[in-house]
Amino acid sequence: MGRVEGKVAFITGAARGQGRSHAVRLAAEGADIIAVDICQDIDSIQYPLSRPEDLDETARLVEKSGRRIVTVQADVRDAAQMRDAVARGVQELGRLDIVVAQAGIAGMKGEPQWQAWTDVLDTNLVGVLNAIHAGLPHLEAGGSIIATGSLAALMDISKVDQPGKDPGGVAYMVAKRALSMVVHELATHLAPKKIRANVIHPTNCNTPMLQSEPMYRSFRPDLEHPTRADAEPAFHSMQAMPVPYVEPEDISDAVLFLASDESRFVTGSQLRVDAGGYLKWYDYHI
Repeated sequence: MGRVEGKVAFITGAARGQGRSHAVRLAAEGADIIAVDICQDIDSIQYPLSRPEDLDETARLVEKSGRRIVTVQADVRDAAQMRDAVARGVQELGRLDIVVAQAGIAGMKGEPQWQAWTDVLDTNLVGVLNAIHAGLPHLEAGGSIIATGSLAALMDISKVDQPGKDPGGVAYMVAKRALSMVVHELATHLAPKKIRANVIHPTNCNTPMLQSEPMYRSFRPDLEHPTRADAEPAFHSMQAMPVPYVEPEDISDAVLFLASDESRFVTGSQLRVDAGGYLKWYDYHI
């Protein structure tokens, strides 16, 4: 028996990166998957997003483990598309137990600047809420909601050196911080129904979002066209442990725990998988 045997998980951003990793890991532990991704670019975002063939590869990997998968190309910014994706998946797979609101974009250096701000908030905050809201009517006792936050949501950003310089980048932090507060309140009021809601906060994670030219420029603003080799030493600045980033599978370990009955009394947590990144910002406090 796998740790999520017989459960069904709805995962956004499932075509690649963390989302694919979560789908593959949950499937290996016995879950069937409803996998959603936009599979096209967003004009303001300065790196390529997933493609239909990426979602097809996620499906192949899930099916390789012997589990069923329903794939849907859909945009998390559209609440109706999320409801339709969940309804289609539940109709085919019979139930819903786990919501993993993973889909997100990074708007650093996005153009036009205020379109990047809008697209990031609409994806990383509104899109997370759309996914959760689509799943909520189908969840019963034992259900688990898992949202992807970020170490960026927990950092002290009270000092602003250059207001208005990079709205798309700022929107990432704003969205992750806001969704963390929403999930905290949601967990409180779902607790009587024995439905759990938690947030996982990764640090740098080795995905196409991190390994992109806009991210390299954010970490090496002193260079006009930094490469991965230029940026990787600077990636270390985010973590207390001597690593440049964590792997998607490291986050999937946490997702599996929160999706499984092993975490049946864990709710409202802000779980950091950050190689000690948070420790660099704060003294001890509860």
